[in-house]
Amino acid sequence: MLRLEVRNAQTPIERKPEWIKTRAKMGPEYNALQKLVKSEGLHTVCQEAGCPNIYECWEDREATFLIGGDQCTRRCDFCQIDTGKPQALDRDEPRRVGESVVTMDLNYATITGVARDDLEDGGAWLYAETVRQIHAMTAERAEGYTKVELLIPDFNADPDQLAEVFSSRPEVLGHNVETVPRIFKRIRPGFRYERSLEVITKAREAGLVTKSNLILGMGETREEVSEALRELHEAGTELITITQYLRPTPRHHPVERWVKPAEFVELKQEAEEIGFSGVMSGPLVRSSYRAGRLYQMAIERRGAYVASQAV
Repeated sequence: MLRLEVRNAQTPIERKPEWIKTRAKMGPEYNALQKLVKSEGLHTVCQEAGCPNIYECWEDREATFLIGGDQCTRRCDFCQIDTGKPQALDRDEPRRVGESVVTMDLNYATITGVARDDLEDGGAWLYAETVRQIHAMTAERAEGYTKVELLIPDFNADPDQLAEVFSSRPEVLGHNVETVPRIFKRIRPGFRYERSLEVITKAREAGLVTKSNLILGMGETREEVSEALRELHEAGTELITITQYLRPTPRHHPVERWVKPAEFVELKQEAEEIGFSGVMSGPLVRSSYRAGRLYQMAIERRGAYVASQAV
């Protein structure tokens, strides 16, 4: 283990408070998807990460897929994905993900992945091609083509790599800052806070709907969260999710505090007042939670703005 992981492991896994619970709400769409995924041998982040929101998302025909392998070239102190040397790029993966989306008949797909600093293009082609495959394969879908949300690493803010990703025109371009500037380097040593804001700004300038996420409970203060929200909005972020940190293993960063539900309600109200088009805030919210609904909020806000300019 790394020295940081040894230090983390000295703190036992924390007992979760009563409000960190979810109840299974299995509707007809969820049951149908569950049977389909099992029979077809498909893989989604929703299942493999044990996401508490799977029942709601699948009921809306929404799911999340991980691309690029299971080894990340960077290490974040909250993230369950292993750090190591990734396998060679699988250029057939975008097609397979697209086929899974078609088979599941999804309304909305979130595509996330690992950082691939080992590749010359940082994995930009892989992300872009996955979007292109999904859009192409679902173009004739009776309910309309599947909308795609792309949750990307920062690609070191390389203009060419970002241009490749943006050219695929995902419905939403997400890049998560996750935490506040003061503790950012410790939590995400392979990333830079200002660079993440730059990625969001460039995505907004490219005309994409932009989204980010903040995880609470890793040592930030309430005031720092408010400041981060303002900076994210100023950088061009339209959609924001705010959630509670849940420690994956003893090797990961200890939980510094359990944020009460009332504070999440306050933060949602604050973020809306700052000007975000859509906000999801709660202990069990994840960045892809109700993603299709948030996207629609952004589109409606943009439409209202265009209409106001025409008056």
